[in-house]
Amino acid sequence: MLLGGSDCVCSMKHFTVNFFPDDKQVVIHKGATVLEAAGQVGIVLNTTCGGRGTCGKCAVFLQPLGQKILACQYEIQSDLTVTIPDSSRFFKQKILSEGLRRDIKLNPAVCKKTITVESFDPAQIEAFLNNREDKKFILANSAIRKLRKLSCDQSCQFVTAVCHINIKDNGYKVVDFERGDTVEEIWGIAADIGTTTVVAKLVDMTNNKSLASEAALNPQIKYGDDVISRINYANTDEKLSQLQQVIITCLNRLTAKLCRRIGIDKNNIYEMTIACNTTMNHIFLGWPVKQLGQAPYKPYSSEAVNTTAINMGVDINPLGNIYTIENIAGFIGSDTIAVAVAVDIDNVKETTLVVDIGTNGEIILAVKDKFYCASCAAGPALEGARILQGSRAVKGAIEAVIMNETDIDIDVIGNSPAISICGSGLIDAVAVMLDLGIIDSTGRFVSPQELKGKVPEKIIKRVSTVDSQPAFKLSKDGQDVFLTQKDIRETQLAKAAIRAGIKLLQKKLELADSDIDCLLLAGAFGNYIRKESALRIGLLPDIACEKIHFIGNAASSGAEMILLNRHFRSKATELAKKIEYVEIAHEADFSMVYADCMLF
Repeated sequence: MLLGGSDCVCSMKHFTVNFFPDDKQVVIHKGATVLEAAGQVGIVLNTTCGGRGTCGKCAVFLQPLGQKILACQYEIQSDLTVTIPDSSRFFKQKILSEGLRRDIKLNPAVCKKTITVESFDPAQIEAFLNNREDKKFILANSAIRKLRKLSCDQSCQFVTAVCHINIKDNGYKVVDFERGDTVEEIWGIAADIGTTTVVAKLVDMTNNKSLASEAALNPQIKYGDDVISRINYANTDEKLSQLQQVIITCLNRLTAKLCRRIGIDKNNIYEMTIACNTTMNHIFLGWPVKQLGQAPYKPYSSEAVNTTAINMGVDINPLGNIYTIENIAGFIGSDTIAVAVAVDIDNVKETTLVVDIGTNGEIILAVKDKFYCASCAAGPALEGARILQGSRAVKGAIEAVIMNETDIDIDVIGNSPAISICGSGLIDAVAVMLDLGIIDSTGRFVSPQELKGKVPEKIIKRVSTVDSQPAFKLSKDGQDVFLTQKDIRETQLAKAAIRAGIKLLQKKLELADSDIDCLLLAGAFGNYIRKESALRIGLLPDIACEKIHFIGNAASSGAEMILLNRHFRSKATELAKKIEYVEIAHEADFSMVYADCMLF
């Protein structure tokens, strides 16, 4: 039951900004900088001066006149079209719908070879491929059976061999033949299976182009919203199989959506690369998970796996390859490896902290030529779960909250009426509420009586009650969207877990906040986190803003890189061996540090 509240409406204008050559568009409030607008669509610009306008490295061009401006200084007062040169990007990269991807030379583990038919004899075709390609080709039984079937078609002049790399001798195993020349019809999917969110990205494996992405709530959430709950649920073979089928069905639905959007046949998808935490990895593969919930939390296996789509029930080409990336430890999975690949962690020259915020948050710390990682059970609050009106970063979700002169203003995904709030909006909202004094350093709501004379009247009118607990109204039109006292507590639990994990890893390596040269913030909870907001709520170490860079869903981007080039597949294997896991929960002062990090 809702009591109180306000119908106050913010009149702040919003404008549309188009970015090229990225072909991205964002609607953002008047007065925001071009730098902020770029960040909201996942474009990371070079701001070594921290946005003070002194380094000149975020220069972009306003069209159609080509006026050169500094993105960090230019305030948006109208609709804009902006061109971004490579020299102004933090990463010289192609920008995807989620996260980042460095320029990739195509070298996938699956390819096609077209052959002019002179004979359907398997031995002759095998010899022809070996001679023409100067590689060793071996025909699988499935390919031989298909040749026999095609030999009945007298009009068949060309066949296309579907080939999977044979790692042992760097040759190829031919698994299928297709009628005609289908060499241009080869697609792959990079999937990131999170505890809360599942993302699937369709990629054209002939030209390195990301075509579309789809995301969904992980349907396993009905069996528990964190990995421990699912480990406890999967205590029998039957229940483990149930969880496995649920996630495979989810992947199949996302695949079907992608195929419909782009207009392709699912049978032309020949590989799926999967990144996920260790529990999601084991459930997907049908491996036992009981040991993951008991000390010493050892995985059943940490190895990468190649298996067929038909074997897994994944609805792509039945002979397509399913590749799951290596895990590191019981609570550090292949999603962390994918992030490490995406940011090129083993080539960083300075002390770099990577924080991947999710239900099971992961931290990577690169110090000189050493790499360390840790896991922190943040819970799903920053991905929208456990928040009364929380959601993923979807249309209608509040993704940013700012103060104007007398009230707050919000940015809503899709420029539509607000119906929910996603992780980036949640972090902003809590920071604004702290700055206004709506909540104190313990997270407790301050009464409206105490606020009188200290904040604008419009702000006081937003303080209300929802289900007998204090609440703050964020929305200005459409559905009422509130943050409640319980929402604040959930945010505190999540941010405390992440910050405590970082602090304990720093302590183990004797690193102060000032020793961190670069912080890369990853996550699929929204397109952009305002650095100041993350620092204000105590989510991150106390470092200068210019050291912090948001890199989006880097796990998804890393999975795509591993899909497209075997070099990154090998790199992932190397990193899994190089990165040292630190079990921070066993640290003697874990409870004390965690409790301290609960405060704002």
